[in-house]
Amino acid sequence: MAAAQAAGVEIGVTGLGLVTPAGIGREENWARVCSGVSTAAADESLAGEAIEFSCRVPGFDPAAELGPESVWRLDRFVQLAMVATRKAIADAALDKSTWDSARVGVILGNSLGGTATFEAQHKRFIAGGARRVSPLLIPMSMMNMVAGYVAIDIGAKGPNLVTATACASGATAIGAARDLLRSGVVDIVLTGATESALSGAVLAGLSQMGALSKRKDDPGAASRPFDVDRDGFVPGEGAAVLVLERVSDAKARGADVFAKISGYAASADAYHATAPDPTGAGAERAIRAALSDAGLAPGDIDHVNAHGTSTPQGDVAEARALRRVFGEGPAVTSTKGVTGHTLGAAGAIEAAYTVLAVREGAAPPTANLGKVDSEVGLDVVAGEARRMPIKAATSNSFGFGGHNAVLVVTAA
Repeated sequence: MAAAQAAGVEIGVTGLGLVTPAGIGREENWARVCSGVSTAAADESLAGEAIEFSCRVPGFDPAAELGPESVWRLDRFVQLAMVATRKAIADAALDKSTWDSARVGVILGNSLGGTATFEAQHKRFIAGGARRVSPLLIPMSMMNMVAGYVAIDIGAKGPNLVTATACASGATAIGAARDLLRSGVVDIVLTGATESALSGAVLAGLSQMGALSKRKDDPGAASRPFDVDRDGFVPGEGAAVLVLERVSDAKARGADVFAKISGYAASADAYHATAPDPTGAGAERAIRAALSDAGLAPGDIDHVNAHGTSTPQGDVAEARALRRVFGEGPAVTSTKGVTGHTLGAAGAIEAAYTVLAVREGAAPPTANLGKVDSEVGLDVVAGEARRMPIKAATSNSFGFGGHNAVLVVTAA
């Protein structure tokens, strides 16, 4: 398909699968996010670790969802993605028995792989040598295997890959999936991201960096994006999978198009391994390029789902970029106040929430926002969801290494 022709192809979201700290399923997630109540709580599995609270998926039972074999054959980050994918397919009313499997792609994001499996097997190696290590160590811990396992589970034989741009991985995956559909190579792409890295060594590393909140006496108030008293993020886990199709194809099969992925762009800060460029210049470049890709002006954007991690540096850097692009502009939300920071899954989960914000006409509140930092200077939604027409919104994702990825979501 010629580049000019491909650029005019509209790509729609026809299904959402969400397995996050806010719940399992689309409706449960949207209700919790709009409530503005944090999911952070004491985590018994982290007792004695560098941080003892987190945002975990509630009531997730892999044996019930995927069968008992999945408990010992699959790391949790894969389990979460497989359940999210099944739910996305059901939500899109797709029939796997009738699709052309060679034209169904899987593009998922992840940043850390099976850290829990790797740490557990490393302990066995140290204690008992090579013979104690499971032969499943490699397929359970490699990050690419999540796309492989999902493809095996649903019979998708098209292009298959995993993007790894740290906490921007999910947005990067969705952008790549959109472009793949525009190329005409596939008809359906299951895309999104997953992460479950709530393991001792990973959390110790984040803690030593000073990235995590120290509000251990009040975990529910710890994730507070853009708040003057924020002190770091709360680690979380989760997965989100979106079904993307060309809008023309979706309408031909009578599918419900929730919203369109109309713009995508990426940039690099080229500044520091873990700290954002304090000016927000890289983020600004990605936002402006995504708007240009969508054919929109800054004034066309009604809502921004911000990266907003609740870190002192990150929130201000993003706010500076947003002010330069939009001025006082759109209603800004960080849903990480509810879900915590799900790392490599964040961009996909937040893209799904942005799709729902456009579809439902509501900007969710930013949890725990008591007083907006004076350096932020944005219209940050707080207290309760703001009912409003949303024709166009952006979902921002930024990651270690200086990765910036921005999606533009528009009404169907």
